Amino acid sequence: MTDPAITPAALPPIRDARFDFERPDRLLEKVGPRPELERLREELDRAEVFEPSDVPRDIVTMNSRIRFADEATGEESEISLVFPRHADAEQGRISILAFVGTALRGLSVGARIEWPVPE
Repeated sequence: MTDPAITPAALPPIRDARFDFERPDRLLEKVGPRPELERLREELDRAEVFEPSDVPRDIVTMNSRIRFADEATGEESEISLVFPRHADAEQGRISILAFVGTALRGLSVGARIEWPVPE
């Protein structure tokens, strides 16, 4: 893992619709190894994949509207999780390749995750 302080056992489960899993997986294969994408690869590797009709309703999927809080600062944000070509931070559309997008995708409502971010 990128951050040795965060072990897989300490991370909440990730559940993905097959499409939400396969498309980023193909994207990572296309761009090749890049340090800033290592966490997304790790998250894909530990995901439980479902057929779209079987994904639990409380899971963050692509195009979900998500409200979350940074527990360290108390700051709350609301975003939509999108693929890179649809990202627009001013409109609140955050790419799965962004740190927050990688951290939130596949989580269930109410889940908590400790996620390192660049300075």
